Amino acid sequence: MSARADRHALYEKSVQDVSHEYDFINNTFRSIRGYNAHSLREDFCGTAKMCCEWASKRDKNTAVGVDIDPEVLSWGKKHNLGKLKPGARKRITLLQQDVIKVKTKPAQVIMAMNFSYQLFKQRDTLLKYFKSARKSLADDGIFFLDAFGGYEAYSETKEKTRHKGFTYIWEQESYNPITGDMTCHIHFHFPDKSRMRKAFTYEWRLWTLPEIREMLDEAGFSRVTVYWEGTDEESGEGNGIYSPSVQGDADPSWVCYLSAEK
Repeated sequence: MSARADRHALYEKSVQDVSHEYDFINNTFRSIRGYNAHSLREDFCGTAKMCCEWASKRDKNTAVGVDIDPEVLSWGKKHNLGKLKPGARKRITLLQQDVIKVKTKPAQVIMAMNFSYQLFKQRDTLLKYFKSARKSLADDGIFFLDAFGGYEAYSETKEKTRHKGFTYIWEQESYNPITGDMTCHIHFHFPDKSRMRKAFTYEWRLWTLPEIREMLDEAGFSRVTVYWEGTDEESGEGNGIYSPSVQGDADPSWVCYLSAEK
């Protein structure tokens, strides 16, 4: 089963929820600006699934996906863009470029999700990216990104999640508390006992939320907002609803969103 499996398809099924991300970005932009955004740039776009979600929602919506990896962009063109109606497909542009150096038309929304920006391990490099993203926004633009943390984020551990037909394993292989560097892997296990080890590997620096906020401020954004997940009263787990907050819970593991207004 592992030999027949497609790692990109498995990633989309187990990691991405573009419907939820679209709703959050669309609703948050509208709540801040009072109207809908129509132009999106998805940095570190991978298979460009969010670009496709965005372009398919409204006839006026356009999307640009930026990624440096030609293999994943090619997969996205075939498996995601190829499934769209011609009108939506024409409103998407994919660019194989560096997200810091790329030059695109001003976008109302730029997003950097799935923590991909954490591949920039040096502060000056990440700050340069944030400045570049701000410069690439339209005058009414908003930059969206996510972050994760909690004391479990610093541990060397594995977490398993069962899905239909496979099991997703997130492994935090190593963490260096002196530099903040961490190595993570995604593995997939299958019912026939076969395995796809290290389907994806990430060499990141685990930036803290205060560091990210400070760099966004330093990059020149006018207002930075953190959106914290609410808690389900019955289960005690996250309820999937993210609201502006200045007070977070000291959970063992958390994920939040940020918006940075130009």
